[in-house]
Amino acid sequence: MNRLTRTAGRLADGSSALARRIGARMAAWVARARREDLTGWRASLGCWLRLALLTLGLYLLWRLVRALPALLCVLSAGWIAAAWRAGRAPSPEAADEAPADAPAAPDVEAVRRLLLDLMGTGSGVHLRTVLAHLQEHGQWEGRTVTDLRVHLARLDIPVDRGVKVSGTPTWGVRRRGLEAPSPAEPQEPSTAPSTAA
Repeated sequence: MNRLTRTAGRLADGSSALARRIGARMAAWVARARREDLTGWRASLGCWLRLALLTLGLYLLWRLVRALPALLCVLSAGWIAAAWRAGRAPSPEAADEAPADAPAAPDVEAVRRLLLDLMGTGSGVHLRTVLAHLQEHGQWEGRTVTDLRVHLARLDIPVDRGVKVSGTPTWGVRRRGLEAPSPAEPQEPSTAPSTAA
């Protein structure tokens, strides 16, 4: 592989990662506007407002670039620099170490406690609420609800598509799924006296 191919590959990988990261952050910002204390269309008014603001911002940026074409060179140079940094291959030393935001052995009980805390007195919690909570605390930046769903499935935490919170069904975790004994836990033998004669 020659140098030009490596450079193009790094820029392509970096651009793809950068686009996914920006898209996930914008989606998370829009999703955080959803009101959990309301139901129906009123609950999503904040999401629609933020989506309209994003659309307006992109339209204004497009108009600005059309009015000042030289600005496109500056924006392109900024994108190339950011893509170059994002496409950097990890060093061999960093590859040996586990990433800080993804521990090698997650504590399943800590995840269960977090989910139960987010449920409060309710019967379930939506995954978008869990993701927004994690991102507000500096975790899971640039990740999506699908990433969270896959992660919970790896931890054997049951995820359901029809969890209703405030009347809206979507992907979430039910309280009864968290409080049920794990299949890995051994069942204690019954100490009740047998009634068989």
